[in-house]
Amino acid sequence: MNEVMKNILTRRSIRAFLNREIPKEELEQIVQAGLYAPSGHNYQTWRFTVVTDRKEIQRLAKIIGEKLGREHYDMYNPQVLLVPSNERENPHGMEDNACALENIFLAAHSFGIGSVWINQLRDICEEEEVRDILTDWGIPENHQVFGMAALGYGKTEPEQKVKKVGIVHYVG
Repeated sequence: MNEVMKNILTRRSIRAFLNREIPKEELEQIVQAGLYAPSGHNYQTWRFTVVTDRKEIQRLAKIIGEKLGREHYDMYNPQVLLVPSNERENPHGMEDNACALENIFLAAHSFGIGSVWINQLRDICEEEEVRDILTDWGIPENHQVFGMAALGYGKTEPEQKVKKVGIVHYVG
């Protein structure tokens, strides 16, 4: 099995992170992987915000927890929160950002860095307290956040889940 397939087949979501910094060079390559994701009509109307200040990450987590009624919500306390956003008017924005996040997850895994998709902002992105934080972070007012990548070194090895069978059908 080649390295790309091995990376795809072994990547799992990590929901518990060590307090260990991600090297800047690796983080830059992970972000670059997001930049190289496909983009509908090659519009590339996205923006990537990299948050390495854990107090800022927890500031957002606290507001998300309050808005969604979740006590002690911490987004798994990652080392880095990578926030792709896209122009609200781009009809492909959500799909473009999903492709970017998948590239980010796979690139992180290739460095031994864990990741998990954080999706809570999709529906509360425009709530005042949330938007205030996003604006503080430089995310444009006309941008929507559909998902975020929480990144860090995993505390444990993830469990390898068995994939469902019988869900592929070939025609022809």
